[in-house]
Amino acid sequence: MNSIFQIPSFIIIFIFSFIIISQCQIETDWAKKDHTNNWAVLVDTSRFWFNYRHIANVLSIYRSVKRLGIPDSQIILMIADDMPCNPRNPRPATVFNNANQHINVYGDDVEVDYRGYEVTVENFVRLLTGRLPPGTPRSKQLLTDEGSNILIYLTGHGGDGFLKFQDSEEIGSQEMADALEQMWQKQRYNEIFFMLDTCQAASMYERFYSPNILAVGSSLVGEDSLSHHVDPAIGVYIIDRYTYYALAFLESVDADSKRNMAEFLKVCPKRDCISTVGVRKDLFKRNPKDVPITDFFGSVRPVEVIEDVVIEPISFISKNISVEETPKIKKYRYVPPLVNFDQFIQ
Repeated sequence: MNSIFQIPSFIIIFIFSFIIISQCQIETDWAKKDHTNNWAVLVDTSRFWFNYRHIANVLSIYRSVKRLGIPDSQIILMIADDMPCNPRNPRPATVFNNANQHINVYGDDVEVDYRGYEVTVENFVRLLTGRLPPGTPRSKQLLTDEGSNILIYLTGHGGDGFLKFQDSEEIGSQEMADALEQMWQKQRYNEIFFMLDTCQAASMYERFYSPNILAVGSSLVGEDSLSHHVDPAIGVYIIDRYTYYALAFLESVDADSKRNMAEFLKVCPKRDCISTVGVRKDLFKRNPKDVPITDFFGSVRPVEVIEDVVIEPISFISKNISVEETPKIKKYRYVPPLVNFDQFIQ
């Protein structure tokens, strides 16, 4: 009786092989899905002069992605305070990320989309999920689609499972994960690179469950993310360690660079960062070694030059108009003015 229902071993092996091959084919097909455009969401969540370094962090990344080809129309920049115009700034209208003052990352053409008290948890989540009020300007919208690769960079003060906004509210790791899931369900991205420079940064991506997300944090749970150096001219720290070394890497990248994301994930070893950089790549379908750095930090569009072009003349079909037809003359008639109501008033 048992021999009737016994399945030969070679059939079992064939079934398992088919399942594995099908799974590999699905992942390969997904990796080949069209990637058509790049966006960046860059957020500084901190206020007050002593958090100068956080604005330097976000403006450094802004400068790099813009230099590598992502236009301002596809960059959402959120800055919680106005350091360039702060009365304590000895060099008005400037923000430097190095005490040597080599690079003014504020520059002459910075386009800030959300500033000051506009930088809130609600506005950030609404931006990601596309649930913005009617009439929201285009510059404040993340107009992504299923072909968009998105760089999300966050810097500020964080803790175990949360990131503070404006020192008055916070976004939790579960809220962040749910917002990204909404983006996935609404087909608002192809791949996301989630990058955080905060204390206990790794805690913010632990609850992610949506596909095609590669995440990196400047510190593990229980660790602080440290600053790099002080500028004596302003008396505060001027940039954080992780962003400092990430920027040094990006300065060596150009639009035609062959450098990949696996290299970028190693930009700040513990001897430099002091904290341990955390990486999560189990949700990401591709091998970071096969992902060009410009897939997230740049915007390179291949152009095919067509030389043999044949231009055919356009034939116009004119309507035959008889000579007898003459344009009709418009006739106007006199219309009396409105009744003068003064005659009825005694």
